[in-house]
Amino acid sequence: MSVDRRRLMIDPGHRHLSIVRQCALVSISRSAFYYVPTGETPLNLALMRLIDEQFLETPFYGARQMARYPRRRDHVVGRKHVRRLMAKHVRRLMAKRERRLASAP
Repeated sequence: MSVDRRRLMIDPGHRHLSIVRQCALVSISRSAFYYVPTGETPLNLALMRLIDEQFLETPFYGARQMARYPRRRDHVVGRKHVRRLMAKHVRRLMAKRERRLASAP
């Protein structure tokens, strides 16, 4: 069962069971109960768009060469930041591919 489904099982207004006890019963941490995911920043979205453009032209670029591309367009970005965004991009592409293969007869 996913954490989201277990989170929905917890009733903060329960009269007899505290949130700590309810979290223990459904096997999630209390921080997972209170966690609110944040989206990507507009800067990251712009960088991902730039990286995606360049990736389509030069898919053989690694993180070091790909980090130079946004810098040439006056974005201050490090190699590790670009590497994280590239990994996120690849995961998104792989998920699309898996969905496409799963829907094929």
